[in-house]
Amino acid sequence: MPCSKVFYFHRLLSLKMGGYYCLFQFLLIYVLLHGHRSYSLNQACHPTDLEALLAFSNGWDRKGAKLTGWHPNDTACCFWTGISCDLGRVVGLDLFNKSLHGGISSLITSLDGLVTLNLSCNSFHGQLPEGLGQLARLQMLDLSMNMFSGLFPVREDGFLAIEMVNISFNKFTGPHPTFPGAMNLAVLDISSNTFSGGFNTRALCVAPVKALQFSRNEFNGEVLTGFGRCRMLVELSIDGSGITGSIPGDLYTLSELRRLSLRENQLSGSLSEYLGNFSQLIHIDLSYNMFTGVIPDVFGGLRRLEFLNLASNLFSGTLPASLSSCPMLRVINLRNNSLSGEIALDFNLLPRLNVLDAGSNMLSGAIPPSLMWCTELKTLNFGRNKLKGEIPESFKHLRSLSHLSLAQNGFTNLSSALRVLQHLPKLTSLVLTKNFHGGETFPMDGIRGFKSLQVLVLANCALSGMIQPWLQNMESLRVLDISWNKLNGKLPSWLGNLNSLFYVDLSNNSFSGELPKSFTQIKSLISSTYSSEHASIEDLPLFIKKNSAEKGLQYNHVSSFPPALILSSNLLIGPVLPGLGHLVQLHLLDLSWNNFSGHIPDELSNMSSLEVLNFAHNDLNGSIPSSLSKLNFLSKFDVSYNNLSGDIPIGGQFTTFTNESFVGNAALCFLRNGPCSGEAPLEGTGNDGTNTVSAVSAMTYITVEVGFTFGLLTFWNILFFARAWRAAYFLTVDRFFDMIYLVTMAKVNKFRRKWEDKDHP
Repeated sequence: MPCSKVFYFHRLLSLKMGGYYCLFQFLLIYVLLHGHRSYSLNQACHPTDLEALLAFSNGWDRKGAKLTGWHPNDTACCFWTGISCDLGRVVGLDLFNKSLHGGISSLITSLDGLVTLNLSCNSFHGQLPEGLGQLARLQMLDLSMNMFSGLFPVREDGFLAIEMVNISFNKFTGPHPTFPGAMNLAVLDISSNTFSGGFNTRALCVAPVKALQFSRNEFNGEVLTGFGRCRMLVELSIDGSGITGSIPGDLYTLSELRRLSLRENQLSGSLSEYLGNFSQLIHIDLSYNMFTGVIPDVFGGLRRLEFLNLASNLFSGTLPASLSSCPMLRVINLRNNSLSGEIALDFNLLPRLNVLDAGSNMLSGAIPPSLMWCTELKTLNFGRNKLKGEIPESFKHLRSLSHLSLAQNGFTNLSSALRVLQHLPKLTSLVLTKNFHGGETFPMDGIRGFKSLQVLVLANCALSGMIQPWLQNMESLRVLDISWNKLNGKLPSWLGNLNSLFYVDLSNNSFSGELPKSFTQIKSLISSTYSSEHASIEDLPLFIKKNSAEKGLQYNHVSSFPPALILSSNLLIGPVLPGLGHLVQLHLLDLSWNNFSGHIPDELSNMSSLEVLNFAHNDLNGSIPSSLSKLNFLSKFDVSYNNLSGDIPIGGQFTTFTNESFVGNAALCFLRNGPCSGEAPLEGTGNDGTNTVSAVSAMTYITVEVGFTFGLLTFWNILFFARAWRAAYFLTVDRFFDMIYLVTMAKVNKFRRKWEDKDHP
């Protein structure tokens, strides 16, 4: 989380507590925290404060810090960096993000006039002074993003004036702090520590607390009960803290609640219809839990709701139609549940919708035509459902749409879909995996748009035909995946001129011919400078999984794709181009299961970023270049089933590869620590310097050869003179080969059906 000078207080303002009064209070606090000059310029610094500040600074490592003052020769401490004074007394100490290291002296408690203390975004460590709570006038305390540890020092008579506390992103342990004597406590942020145990809501809710941010700690058990006592609570955030159980009934009584975030826990049970009591709710996030049952259709009263995230739970039933009654909704995320039925929302009533994610459910029917009225929609994910039909013509009105995933449904007519979607000027990612299984061909003409497209995935769509020239208009394309189709023909040379491409998967098709030389000149795979200069500022959210099994690579963002060139399982021929060595940014090169021939180029050793190199099942010959041992990041290497010979390189990553990476090469030496070719070394020499191979061994070889020749001649003589034996022999041979052919073809057809049905993008 970045250090932002007004992050903490911006969050306070977002709660909208108290209107103009809150704004005035914020401005006053900001001046106190961030003022760098004294309010009483004509008065000297109080001696007690000066002594305390100097003692406080003695424990620092100020290397790299740009501080004015803060040394014994300058007694005007009210002019020091980060100091605010009133009538000569220090009232504000703000050292936000000053690159300071060290501990906190107990003499800081001598600053008895201190109102605000902000040491956030530094590297202070150790335990806090026990007497910190005795600063009777302290109203605001921000120690966030440091390395403080141990118990937070709280006593019943401490922090009496405190209003806001932020100790997030530290290493505090033990029970969470409470402030039973603080009658004005409004905001408490203890997130991202290691506090444990339950919640002491009886002590927390004595004051009219408005915001409790307890996320990313180590709380345990069913600990939500009791928050109903905090009648004025506006925000409750307990993300990623391991809490269990269900949402208790008293939580639904918090009528002022505007932000509820309980994501990434182990909460279960169903949601109550009392969810509709949250009439002031703006943000609710219950994602990544184990909630079950139907989502209550009670959103009609939540007119202010802007953000709804119920993703990755076990919800069933249909989409709640009352969501259409939330005109302020910007985000709806219901991904990865078990929702079914048609999409029965009136999108005409949701004009502000930015994100709609209902992927990985069991929704059926067609896409509602009313979706066209969501003109501010940027991200739409209906992937992994049971939707069918054609993409509506009205989609061309979604002029703000940037990311679209309709993968793994039953959509038809790819040509029509692309002719509609090409009218979307801001479309940057398009994922249509596993649709169009009616034997469609790759669209040939009528497509001229997609100028902004960066990701195109049309994998596993049973498409036939050839790669068409309209693809070369996608000058911004970074990811192209058209694998697992029935495409054929030669790879067009212009494909290598799409200089932003860094991930290309054309595997499991029937492409033929040689690899175009332009593939060795893709600029984003040659230069990291070009790649970074032309990369999208925004990371594109994707939902692509590379296989149907639970294990395997999954890419949820473009940044998680490795730079790759995957051409496996085609009919490509010719040499492995030496120019591939120019692709120094490439991480994965897979040319397996083709008909490449010739030598493995020595130039491939220049691919310094390479992690995977796969040449298996080709017709390569010659030796494996020893220079490949220089590839320090190579984790997978496979040249099995070729015609390679000579020694396997030693050293580097080659010491980690098993023999399975080299099998199927009859002339390849597997003895990595000894001689490879030629006869075995002789055992000794005679007195005259001649070899001492025994006469018995020599006679043995001669006898075996003569016996083999005699037996073979006898066998052929019998077949030549005995007609019945000859007929029986050839009949047996024919039946044997017929049986082998039938068994082989059955296995091949079974294997083909298995891979055609395999769940690939």
